[in-house]
Amino acid sequence: MTETEVRTRRVLGRFAGWSLRHHWAALVAWVVIVGALAVLAGRVGSAFADDTTLPGSQSQRVADALAADRPARDEVTVVVHRSSGALDRAVVGDFLAGLGAADPFATPGSVSADGRTVLATVPLDHPPGETPADEIDALTGRSLDGYRVEWNGDSVRAANEAGGAAEGLGLLAALIILVPLFGSLLAATLPLVTAILAVGSAVSAVILLSHLLTVPSYATAMMGLVGLGVGIDYALLVFVRYRHELRSGAARSAATERALDTAGRSVLLAGGTVILALLGMLTLRLAAFDALAVSVALTVLATMLASITLLPALLTLFGRRLEARVLRRGTAREGGERWRALARGVQRAPVPALVGGVLVLTVLALPAAGLRLGFADAGTDAPDTTSRRAYDLVASAFGPGSNGPLLVLAPAGTTTADAAALVRPVDGVASAVPVPDGVLVVPAWGPADERTADLVHRLRDTLGPGYAVGGSVPGAIDFAETVSARLPWFVGAVVGLSALVLLVVFRSVLVPLQAAVSNLLSIGAALGVMTFVYGDGHLGARPGPIEAFLPVIVFAVVFGLSMDYEVFLVSRVHEEWRRGIGAAAALREGLATTGGVITAAAAIMVVVFGSFVFSGDRMLGQMGLGLAAAVLVDAIVVRCLIVPAFFALAGERAWWFPRALARLPELHPH
Repeated sequence: MTETEVRTRRVLGRFAGWSLRHHWAALVAWVVIVGALAVLAGRVGSAFADDTTLPGSQSQRVADALAADRPARDEVTVVVHRSSGALDRAVVGDFLAGLGAADPFATPGSVSADGRTVLATVPLDHPPGETPADEIDALTGRSLDGYRVEWNGDSVRAANEAGGAAEGLGLLAALIILVPLFGSLLAATLPLVTAILAVGSAVSAVILLSHLLTVPSYATAMMGLVGLGVGIDYALLVFVRYRHELRSGAARSAATERALDTAGRSVLLAGGTVILALLGMLTLRLAAFDALAVSVALTVLATMLASITLLPALLTLFGRRLEARVLRRGTAREGGERWRALARGVQRAPVPALVGGVLVLTVLALPAAGLRLGFADAGTDAPDTTSRRAYDLVASAFGPGSNGPLLVLAPAGTTTADAAALVRPVDGVASAVPVPDGVLVVPAWGPADERTADLVHRLRDTLGPGYAVGGSVPGAIDFAETVSARLPWFVGAVVGLSALVLLVVFRSVLVPLQAAVSNLLSIGAALGVMTFVYGDGHLGARPGPIEAFLPVIVFAVVFGLSMDYEVFLVSRVHEEWRRGIGAAAALREGLATTGGVITAAAAIMVVVFGSFVFSGDRMLGQMGLGLAAAVLVDAIVVRCLIVPAFFALAGERAWWFPRALARLPELHPH
């Protein structure tokens, strides 16, 4: 045993020993910490802010020019429509004036050609994105007799999104899976309690952290999505090893210590890999990702700590009842002959298994070739939402481009009238109206249409130096293109560092390479499924761009989670191989002892992630679907076909390690 292994055993042994002797203290400490953070966060409140600034871009130049003229305030758009006859300007004008909107009848382009629809901007008393939902609800509840009144804007769309139900649905589904797996409601709730307390503490901490860092508004939702998945996963793995030790005849205290000494170290390594992948987002050098990466990484860290401190305390507290349940269900060897039979089948035909697995992942990844990044607009909202109805009214009365106009700033010395005359002939411009800030350009297509992105580039190429094309749509385009340009560096950094970690852990050259390729295939499949459903508009979803930041987040999370399963399976194979039973037998035993728990953990992750598809939030739906698809194919295709086929083909060569690297420190996860 190496010195590093001895130190790791000592640290985890101290955790286990302390939790065994002071389990009430550990439980009280967790409850007090979680409660104190929750109370403090509730009193202080959050200061979330979405930062999509891109210094040096044309869209940022326009945003900075507008901000210099007037302070940034939240605002919503109100659309008033009369189904028969022209608008009564006096009645509608009084209604809009009561909302605080400027007179739209004095603003060119605010009244439709048939005189039946008018749109106006209503300024609010809060910074962008910070208007409370109850104020938005009160505002959108305003109506005018004889007219349709619909509302749109980021704050309106946020207030209309459903929340909370997805997390509850995922937890319920996880409980349904865990109860038959453990045969006890008590045993099934322990991983859930561990995950919930860990995620709760992290979310409260990030709410407080939002006063120091620019934390995006969607951070807590993603923390919940990822934290519940990995938290249940890690606690489950420790608990399953604890159960295995009890069935092998160990006393409860010894079973707890052994569970931490084996599964606990795998959790630390796997969680560390997830954190490494998440913090890799810092390499993108985009403010939108920095605090998000820290927030989600903090959640994973909390779940790791809960798995090796809180869970052992719970096992000690309920150990007697759990032991009776576990022993009553028998002492059969976990995994069984089904997993050994699968391993033997792959070993007999490794090439077809490998080719078949790679082919499945490749087919799933094919739609990702048409992946288009951007930000979805209200045109992808549910048809029964006011934002979608407002979008459709504007598109019908003014043209689809009116839902996302562009703003062109002219260089010094050029009048807005001259600039408008230069803009109008550009192909794809529906109208160009001089306004005090520049030229308001209405595209011929909607904000999310790919042709609108082409128009933005065409305007920039046509107008030349000194001009700047900005607004929400060009800003989204610039952000998406910046992410796409920097993504290869991010992928290279994460894959390289993770491969280096596995190189040190397993002291093998081929295992890290196999892990990197397999994980990239899983990520490709996840992006392909996301594109097929949300990008191309299948299975009831409306077509549109994939949120620009999601490929980065999905890559970071999926790569880390895929490494989780890689570590759990390969570490057990490595453990058996080091015992001297041979590479073929080590594969069979490793798959037999981990196949069941990996499948159960994956099933829980799939239902937790998949539940967010029903959240009502398109962004969370995309992320939940991508993560669920990645975990599913990773557990079934990669772990059951590709990895066993690799070890069957490589044999003893799988553990080849050059002598030149022998001085690297050893750190085995088992």
